Amino acid sequence: MQKTIPGCFFHQIYSSLTGISMERDHMKDLRRYLALKYIQYLVLSSSNAVSTFLGLLGSAYTMILLQSAKVSSKSTAVLISSLAQADILVLLSLVSDVALGSFGAGVSPAASAVARILLTANAHVSCVLLSCVAFEAYMITFLPSESRPLRTVRNARLVSRVIWALVAAECALFLMDDHLRVSGASAPSRGPWGLPFQLCSAAAALLRSLSYILGILLRIVNVYIYYKIFFSMSPRSRLKSK
Repeated sequence: MQKTIPGCFFHQIYSSLTGISMERDHMKDLRRYLALKYIQYLVLSSSNAVSTFLGLLGSAYTMILLQSAKVSSKSTAVLISSLAQADILVLLSLVSDVALGSFGAGVSPAASAVARILLTANAHVSCVLLSCVAFEAYMITFLPSESRPLRTVRNARLVSRVIWALVAAECALFLMDDHLRVSGASAPSRGPWGLPFQLCSAAAALLRSLSYILGILLRIVNVYIYYKIFFSMSPRSRLKSK
């Protein structure tokens, strides 16, 4: 009997949190979470401790909220769930930083590079997923019937998997390039591996420059989408008030 007490205790905590999420307006909570994430990744120039902490809390609450039966299983919910799961990478990076700091002099450049790559993967996945949510909101507002065949749970899961796969390949390339630079073999002049090493270094440099440009473009596109949505909804709200 005593062995089941810890399990029951944690189950009661989870049930209490889920009950709180059921009593609240989950759509307002999800909108607040998206607003927080837009500020964190598409408004702020760089992340800070406050925004990171609030983002982790928001993601934890959202993951619990999405388990509620009152949250319908739609494509937007799938994208938001993947967005919340991306913060697991931030948590892993923080844990690795704490572990590396505890060992002090035993920190290796490869280990610190992994922690940095985890944050990069989180930022890139989050930015693209937020843009997908914005694009879906645009389709719901302006093309509701025409876009309904595209706005399915299956397609949302497929898009999420493709985004994760592409970012994983990007980060793997960055890790390989960092390893080659540290080992001093990033650009060997001779040997059978000379050309692949040079191609890897060139591809990593190109991706780093493109990620900056794509980040700016995503910010512009998101501002334009929500600008259009806001001004399209304003006349409707005025008509309803009249």
